[in-house]
Amino acid sequence: MQIFSKLYQQSLDWAQSRFAVYWLALISFLESSVLPYPPPDVLLAPMVLKQTNKAYYFALIATLFSVLGGLAGYLLGDILLNFLLNYELIKPASITLVKDFFDQYGIWLVGIAAFSPIPYKLTTISAGSVAMPLLPFIAISLLARGARYYLLAKLVKVYGDSCDRWLQKYMDRLGYGLIVLVILGVWYVD
Repeated sequence: MQIFSKLYQQSLDWAQSRFAVYWLALISFLESSVLPYPPPDVLLAPMVLKQTNKAYYFALIATLFSVLGGLAGYLLGDILLNFLLNYELIKPASITLVKDFFDQYGIWLVGIAAFSPIPYKLTTISAGSVAMPLLPFIAISLLARGARYYLLAKLVKVYGDSCDRWLQKYMDRLGYGLIVLVILGVWYVD
């Protein structure tokens, strides 16, 4: 059964849609603030693969809308904190602990989360809840998110065709292997 190959081909088809840039912007925004998945990379990579001449334009869209989503997450964190404190669902001492940690390592936390697969939205919401200074938050978000998406665009632009051929050949094996790994991981944790 070639389920994963069909899904891969479907993502390539979506990447050629006339609405692909809008979907990329929307997913980038929502993933940085409230949406758990998919990360914008899932749409950005096939878009770059299909239109290499627009690789850096797509990376720019993903970066800008991701940072705007991060700002929405920041605002959400501030609202959420006030709600939790008003209804005494969280202790002020806990906030003090997190605030001290963010005061010392906040820029690093945001930078690492913005570049890595760690959910960026958790950091944006946390940064807003402890009132991390906004200018450094925006600057490190732009830098790290930009580095992530421009690097992905560059790699797909350079190695995309050979990766595409390899993925078309092995996509189903990779998909089933990932399912086995997840099952083993769940079994191991239980």
